[in-house]
Amino acid sequence: MTESEPHYTGLIKKYMQRLPLDAGGKIVSLGEGQTPLIECKNVAIANQHDVHLYLKFEGLNPTGSFKDRGMTVAVTKAVQEGSRAIICASTGNTSAAAAAYAARAGISAFVLIPDGKIAMGKLAQAMIHGAIVIQVRGNFDDGMRLVKEVASHAPVDIVNSINPYRLQGQKTAAFEIIEDLGKAPDFHCLPVGNAGNITAHWIGYTESCSHHGSIKTEACALCEGNCQFMQQAAVIQSRPKMIGYQASGSAPFMRGAMVDAPETIATAIRIGHPQSWERAWKVAQESGGWFDECSDEDILAAQRTLACDEGVFCEPASATSIAGALRDIASGKIPAGSSVVCTLTGHGLKDPDTAIKQCTSKMITIDAELEEVKSAILSNMD
Repeated sequence: MTESEPHYTGLIKKYMQRLPLDAGGKIVSLGEGQTPLIECKNVAIANQHDVHLYLKFEGLNPTGSFKDRGMTVAVTKAVQEGSRAIICASTGNTSAAAAAYAARAGISAFVLIPDGKIAMGKLAQAMIHGAIVIQVRGNFDDGMRLVKEVASHAPVDIVNSINPYRLQGQKTAAFEIIEDLGKAPDFHCLPVGNAGNITAHWIGYTESCSHHGSIKTEACALCEGNCQFMQQAAVIQSRPKMIGYQASGSAPFMRGAMVDAPETIATAIRIGHPQSWERAWKVAQESGGWFDECSDEDILAAQRTLACDEGVFCEPASATSIAGALRDIASGKIPAGSSVVCTLTGHGLKDPDTAIKQCTSKMITIDAELEEVKSAILSNMD
């Protein structure tokens, strides 16, 4: 940037003309967006099949997850309409983002979390930002039901992904991918829990591929196919196939029905009743993509692969996109020569306990002596 250019202040300022907000109103931002698109260099399966594999690392947003994209728009909209409090149900990342953006806005945040089913890193974020944390004896879906019920009895705005402004913020990740690649990828793989993020990306790709309403999507709750943000001229000529991967113990899209007792190590997608159920099915249908599932073992193996081979540390739920993509690349379902983007939704520091439990590298304890340091190094050289 030159001295005459303002520094980057967040995705709302950058994409204001493509967002349903009052340009003259207060903006609540923490500088979210502009996350890196990292090309994998050392993942063997991708290299063997000549696949160009990229990681959209959303864990480098201010609170460590993609939720910041949606939260900046949802909280900004709430504040512009005079709201003094927001509420959400969360497996962790939404509560962290809601708490941070509420603190930034100077309003109250109430978060409902499943009792004992949230990674400590995420709980710490919600609490340190001053949110009122309400633990529910149940799972995320119980919390979501209560949030929807209480919103009609208390002066609070829901900031879960049922809020269409959340997805408007999250669609900007697709804009950034197009800017970085100069086109849309052939395939875009995402972990799926509530299914809002895969829907949001599809909205973003559709807006970028359309001009004067020539291409539409029925997945957008804001416009229902009559988008006001279509480009005057198409930026891209085609949209990617959208692939959604779920954890096997929490895979309603694979079961064809809601799952009442979801369970998986990937806590961020431990959701049995996705709120964007119908719209996500539209995404798969319109894009020619599909849903699939991954075991917890495969998810953790993918997390280790990224950490050890690429130097990228994501939380388990994020690794679901890589686990599924690598399997489909190996089988040929994703063809050789394809360009593939995998969204990593959250940083590994969100759930350090799970990471430490599966570490294979050993910790060595020595006396404070030169010879012991030397011995420890030489005996562990490759």
